Amino acid sequence: MIPGPFSYHRPKTIHEAASLLAQHGDEGRVLAGGQSLIPMMKLRLAMPEHLIDLAAIRDLKGIERSDNTLVIGAMTTQAELIGSKALTDMAPLVREASLHVADPQVRYIGTLGGNVANGDPGNDMPAVMMCLDASYKLVSQDGTRTIKARDFYEGTYATALRPGEILTAIEIPLPPAGHGYAYEKLKRKIGDYATAAAGVMLTTRGGKIATCAITLSNLADKALLAVDAAADVVGTSLEKPALDAAAKAARAIMSPTSDTRGSAEYRTFVGGVMVQRALQSAFARAKG
Repeated sequence: MIPGPFSYHRPKTIHEAASLLAQHGDEGRVLAGGQSLIPMMKLRLAMPEHLIDLAAIRDLKGIERSDNTLVIGAMTTQAELIGSKALTDMAPLVREASLHVADPQVRYIGTLGGNVANGDPGNDMPAVMMCLDASYKLVSQDGTRTIKARDFYEGTYATALRPGEILTAIEIPLPPAGHGYAYEKLKRKIGDYATAAAGVMLTTRGGKIATCAITLSNLADKALLAVDAAADVVGTSLEKPALDAAAKAARAIMSPTSDTRGSAEYRTFVGGVMVQRALQSAFARAKG
């Protein structure tokens, strides 16, 4: 349970961090909150020769509004997300999901950037960011690019992050006023990964669903966008046939593994239940 030897770096600017990562290549790893990387290092599953700690870079923290976009620094902690009134007022789904992340001790240290960047299918925030149609700002020595969260995840711990890139900010389009939202998570105990979880964001018009996004956590090798399930409820008042159709379509794209949380069949079944609960909660909250 002791990490292998490594050199520790604590840059004070994004440029310095990107330079260090470019200099050390595959031998360097970026450290955000450390809630995933440090345990892996203790188990010798990860043995970076150079650890680049982002904690001293002030530009990577904070929540601000830029026109019709919320910009969240990658080093903003889950606890800071929960405590932000501005974020709660404008994108309450983020706060709701943050309250489901691990436990209070982890939330005081764990960062949004770390949660979304490492490609762990069990993390909650990738699906939430996909639900909100967020984008990630990636910086390297070669420049800056932005990629949609919906295009970022490729598999377990596999993402579109290129060598030398650092995720520096998450950009969220402001959800429309009166939208409905929900994140429903089934777990065995506080602090556990989801047995199954679903996020929903929708709008209504005239008592019917006008737009809808549904995403799934820990039900495949990456977070999933359930396009067909969302299409099944658009134009409805969420009657039972629409709910059943959405659950069926969502289950069709799930491929969970059997583990200590339950069999693949059980997790697929309750995944559909989470979709239905999230839809009902979001629809009840919507003001169209």
